[in-house]
Formats: sequence, structure tokens, C-alpha cells
Amino acid sequence: MRRGSYDRSADAAYFNISPRIKAGEAVRQDVHEIDGRGEVILDFDKDGKLLGVEILGATSLLRPSTLKQAKRIG
Repeated sequence: MRRGSYDRSADAAYFNISPRIKAGEAVRQDVHEIDGRGEVILDFDKDGKLLGVEILGATSLLRPSTLKQAKRIG
């Protein structure tokens, strides 16, 4: 994965797969609820290519070492 960010106030992490995601480029999102602990949202472009991954409930779903490496944004 390219870059990750973590918003502590929302307990949300985002990991870019594509180097840059332009406004409006993510045209489809697949949402997966994980055992009531959070959600993983996959962002795809118009060609079905994965752009990024958003994780809600990040502290429940990610290892602390992963969150530590992510840029803090909140």
C-alpha cells in the first residue's frame, strides 16, 4: 500500500492503493461489515480498479503497529 492516514476522532484509517485519487474518481464503494467491530470500504474507479481502502473502527480491526505508521490527521 502506498500511504495511510488515521483520524483518531473518527477511529478511521484510509490506505491509498493508487498514488493519487482525484475528486470523483472513486465511483463504486463496496462496504463490508466485520463482526460488528467496524467496516472495510473498498473504493474502485470506473474500470473496477481498486484505489483505496477505508477502515471504520480502525483500532478494532488493525494492528497497533499499522496505525502507528499511518499519518495522523485528527
